[in-house]
Amino acid sequence: MASKIESILVIGLGKVGKLVGLLLHESGFRVTGVDSGGRGDLPFAVHQADATRKQSLSKLLKGQDAVISCLPYHLNIEVAATAHALGIHYFDLTEDVETTAAIRKIAQKGKGVLAPQCGLAPGYISIVGAELAKTFTRLRGIELRVGALPQNPSGLLGYAFNWSPEGVVNEYLNDCEVIQDGVRANVPAMENLETVVIDGVQLEAFSTSGGLGTMCETYEGRVEKLNYKTIRYPGHNKLMRFFFNELYLRHDRKMAGEILVNAKPPVNDDVVFVYAAVEGWRKKKLGRVEFVRSYYPKEVAGHVWRAISWTTAASVCATVELVSQGEVPHKGFLQQETIPLDLFFKTKNGALYNSDPASSRVDFPEI
Repeated sequence: MASKIESILVIGLGKVGKLVGLLLHESGFRVTGVDSGGRGDLPFAVHQADATRKQSLSKLLKGQDAVISCLPYHLNIEVAATAHALGIHYFDLTEDVETTAAIRKIAQKGKGVLAPQCGLAPGYISIVGAELAKTFTRLRGIELRVGALPQNPSGLLGYAFNWSPEGVVNEYLNDCEVIQDGVRANVPAMENLETVVIDGVQLEAFSTSGGLGTMCETYEGRVEKLNYKTIRYPGHNKLMRFFFNELYLRHDRKMAGEILVNAKPPVNDDVVFVYAAVEGWRKKKLGRVEFVRSYYPKEVAGHVWRAISWTTAASVCATVELVSQGEVPHKGFLQQETIPLDLFFKTKNGALYNSDPASSRVDFPEI
């Protein structure tokens, strides 16, 4: 298998998958799409097929250099295993911890990179957090926060389901891996509520599952505190705790997702908040550095895309570019926090985060 990626299969052409295919097509890759419903409005070939069937999947993957799964998380393991057996690179957007653990076991032998968790969180936020951590000789804490929200919230929840309801429900209910007092631990989701202010807007943040990827493993023994929290408008946490706990919807995740999407359907005018802060010592001086950005809908590939769509799609496409260029390993399990932020920003797709020169600057002043 050649290390350089030329041909790539994108499975699942929904909100994000369609944009992933367009971005890679515009980046010079030979893209083929797969979707159960088919697509006739794209500038690359699309097969109408059920990629969840093993026989169909193997046939679709043959002759490709890489595959990106934009399917629901519970379908990713089969795609990863098939790709790995064929010796081709694999990428996905999952935040699901168990799925990632299974894919990591698959990656222990054979050719090709297996790179799950290449989206926004985990993914981009992991890369940012690791970059900030590099600037210290000794670490005290790493705080990572991300929120995808409506710009103009309505109702008490102040939310809109622009992302997979299945994924959001899991994040709210599954335990969260953290580092506390230097030791890896699991804490309940929706706990540890705090206030965050970004661009003068008061927000809240609380623990949710999956956002750290493999960072607890990477930083165990190196930092006293490491955690990830989801950003929401004030009052959201209290209402969601009532919804899941007092109404017992935590026992029926499918119904919970259906109710929430019906109540809070997607909106076009969204915003993605990214907040990373690291504390530690340089030359025996304690200090703190922060990376705080607000991303809005953007015209990409000839259309205006929601912030959550393009920030997620651009992250996985930038990772594909780096693998193809030989800037990151070409074999085994790829941990997002090992990707250098400067190289990420230099890719065609990573540069989308930096269209505003002010947002591309990451300054680390003397403490």
